[in-house]
Amino acid sequence: MTEKDTVLVVDDDAAHRTMLRTLLGGWGYAVTEADDGETAVARVEEGPFDLALMDIRMLKVSGIEALERIKSLNPAIPVIIMTAYSSVETAVDALKKGAYDYLTKPLDFEKLRVTMERAMEHTRLKDENRRLRAELGDRFDRRRIIGGGPAMVDLLETVAQAAPSEATVMITGESGTGKELIAGAVHYNSPRKEGPFVKINCAAITETLLESELFGHEKGAFTGADRRKEGRFVQASGGSLFLDEVSEMALTMQAKLLRVLQERELNRVGGETVIPVDVRIIAATNRDLLERIAEGIFREDLYYRLDVVSLHVPPLRERREDIPLLADHFLRQFAEKNRKTIKGFTPEAMDRLVRSDWPGNVRELMNAVERAVVLARAEYLDVGDFPNLQTARFGDGEAAAEPQTEAPPLAGGDVSLEEVEKATILQTMTAAGGNKSEAARRLGITRKTLHKKLKNYGLM
Repeated sequence: MTEKDTVLVVDDDAAHRTMLRTLLGGWGYAVTEADDGETAVARVEEGPFDLALMDIRMLKVSGIEALERIKSLNPAIPVIIMTAYSSVETAVDALKKGAYDYLTKPLDFEKLRVTMERAMEHTRLKDENRRLRAELGDRFDRRRIIGGGPAMVDLLETVAQAAPSEATVMITGESGTGKELIAGAVHYNSPRKEGPFVKINCAAITETLLESELFGHEKGAFTGADRRKEGRFVQASGGSLFLDEVSEMALTMQAKLLRVLQERELNRVGGETVIPVDVRIIAATNRDLLERIAEGIFREDLYYRLDVVSLHVPPLRERREDIPLLADHFLRQFAEKNRKTIKGFTPEAMDRLVRSDWPGNVRELMNAVERAVVLARAEYLDVGDFPNLQTARFGDGEAAAEPQTEAPPLAGGDVSLEEVEKATILQTMTAAGGNKSEAARRLGITRKTLHKKLKNYGLM
């Protein structure tokens, strides 16, 4: 939260407004009040707010009507509805009309605070995502790069720095994380963007054919070579060549590739003519290349030739804050493609998505949303539309309340500093619902440092 976070409190109960003004002011928010829906709409017309906290039942203009008018003025403002238990049905209707969430009176202050922080963080992520996409150039399909959380911010800022250079780039990450998408971002934001972006999957082609695919061949070079063929290196001349799954290349092919990279020239298979090479290499792998070097199945010299600039695409479980953005994007995409009228996710469904493991990463999330859209019978996707999702260790509330590692006492007895730190991290992760960014904020450390400590203490 920053000094600029401003909240519009809308309630015709003066005492309740005063209580909220005092409470929110104590949390560091700047508060503006409105005693009815009409005044609230006027306030939004006058200037921007980071969030609106609005009662649903008011004498003059109801919260529902005010919500619709506020959303028409500024769709980006998250609106949290306050309602009595007897009006929950009306609150659900408010969700369908664009409210971020609803809370029942009397308010649970801790739940109020968490809900407000989540709403504002969601808005910030959208803004950050928009800013980063704007920096990635005009020719690349920027709408496909979605993510404003810390992990993706770091990645895309490195992409923005590396793209204008001629340096070879190595992209690592699990299957389904979007390595090819990042490779495209590097190419289309480089001086070579007007040139071709040629792709080849090294794992999908046999060694013999891979040599021909990369370097080309002369007529008669082997059985079936009835004409000369230009390889991918020549096809990519003046542009970039993306070597996907480069770790699966045989050692003999690795040696030939290394020679081409060093000499910047090649010979077609079966030919003697020397052909100059003018391409930028972008490689990718879902393997640990240092482990493969130790196993003797990947050349160390080739590794250092390829790994000049390293870009790691984080798995989805390490960027959970981006899941709502990705899910919303896929929902709109597949709803339009399948001519379905689906307005969004229920809060429970989105909560389930955020708390799931996603071993298949973005690709798995995309497939899950597509399936849900195709089979959906209601306007909002619910929990039942996403069966068999795996739950992360810190993703589920009950699991977080009963961690596998018992936390040692924080005071009394012979307790080491490491045990105290481990217990503090474990308790903070539990309190943050498994959200690493939130836990890091509460601990006063960076998300990267928290990730390292979780790994060192065996908490992930």
